[in-house]
Amino acid sequence: MAKLYFHYSTMNAGKSTLLLQASYNYRERGMKTYLLTAAIDGRAGTGKIASRIGIEATADMFDENSDLFEMIRKRQRQDRLDCVFLDEAQFLTKAQVWQLARAVDDLKVPVMCYGLRVDFRGELFPGSAALLALADEMREARTICFCGKKATMVIRQDADGNALLEGDQVQIGGNETYVPLCRKHWREATGDR
Repeated sequence: MAKLYFHYSTMNAGKSTLLLQASYNYRERGMKTYLLTAAIDGRAGTGKIASRIGIEATADMFDENSDLFEMIRKRQRQDRLDCVFLDEAQFLTKAQVWQLARAVDDLKVPVMCYGLRVDFRGELFPGSAALLALADEMREARTICFCGKKATMVIRQDADGNALLEGDQVQIGGNETYVPLCRKHWREATGDR
C-alpha cells in the first residue's frame, strides 16, 4: 500500500544520506526509484542530491511552479516506478504536497519526502507544515546539540558566529551558516524569545 512519508529533522541529521541509502536499497533489489530535489538548492550542483559524507545521485529538479503529480505520472508512464524520493521537502508549496498525496492515492506509488521541519526562527516551512498535516507516516531523523541533547532547532549565524534573528526564511547554506541546537540552547542563542 502506497503512503506519503515525511522524514524531518534539523540541519546535519543526515536526511540526504538516509534518502540516498533508501533509494539504493530499492535499486539493489531491482526496483526503480525517481529522485527529486529543489532547484533552489544548488550546493551539490545542478540536479544532484548529495550527502555531507560524500555520496550523491542525480535527481530531477522542482521549483514552486512544478506540477509534481504530472512529473511523477510522466515518469511512471516511461518505466516502472516503485518509489519516489524527494529531498529538500521544506521548499514544497502546499499545493505540491497535495500533488504528492494525489500521486500516492491515484498512481499508487510511495512518496518519501525528506526535509527540515522548522527554520532558524523556529517557524514551520510551508512545505513542512503541509506534510505534517497530510503525511501518512512521519519519521524524525535525529542529530545532537553541542551539549549532547537531541537538536530540534537551528540557528542561522553571521560570519562572527552570532545568531541572526531576522531575515528571509530561505537562505541556502551549510555548516558555515547553520548550527543545530536543542531548544534550550536555541533559546539562549536567540535571547530566550
